[in-house]
This record gives sequence, C-alpha cells and structure tokens, in this order.
Amino acid sequence: QVQLVESGGGLVQPGGSLRLSCAASGFTMNSGTVGWFRQAPGKEREAISCISGIGVTYYTDSVKGRFTISRDNAENAVYLQMKSLKPEDTAVYYCAADDSWTYTSSRCRQKSAYRFWGQGTQVTVSS
Repeated sequence: QVQLVESGGGLVQPGGSLRLSCAASGFTMNSGTVGWFRQAPGKEREAISCISGIGVTYYTDSVKGRFTISRDNAENAVYLQMKSLKPEDTAVYYCAADDSWTYTSSRCRQKSAYRFWGQGTQVTVSS
C-alpha cells in the first residue's frame, strides 16, 4: 500500500521560507515522477513543480527562482524548498507520485497522471 505524507507547512510572513517534505512508503521515489501541486480556496489544483526519476525538474512560471524541488533517495522523500514566499502562495500543498509512465514536462503537470496522493499540508503566507 502506497502512502505519501506531506509535512512542513505552516504560517510564514511574506518573504519568508518553508521546506515541505513528502515522505513515501510502499513507493520508491526515484522510480517515477513526483509532483507538487497546490490548491488555493476556490481555485483549481495546480501543478507547481515535478521531478522525474532521473532528476529532471519542472517549475511553473510563478515559482521559478523561488522554489526548489529535490529528492533524497536514502530518505525516500521529496522536498520543496520555498523562498521569498508571497501571500498568493497560500494554499494546501499536495505531493503526488506515479511510476507507470515516462516523464514529460507536460504530463507531470496533469493531476490525472498520478495514482498516489498525499493528504496535503497548509501553507499560509500572511503578515
């Protein structure tokens, strides 16, 4: 049984930083693609970053230069380092994973491509 568990969310002031973690059990993180998505109130869930099994990464334009996705194979976890946070980054952040398809930057952005999802962690950016 695959389980993804996000952690690291919280309340942070604008300009601050947070690091989100996505820990997996029953799934080897470097065997497929892992994506970070977020969903703000009243909005669609959107892809913000992905990492392929070989380490190819994708970032949506709104987070480029501020967010960094990484993976620790020994810990079997994927991280999202977030810097220069803005109020518009406020959302529930989800990690998702799948190893049944070959990574492309377009596919990794599709919610429907992922079989496995975490429960989400709230990030609130506010003064």
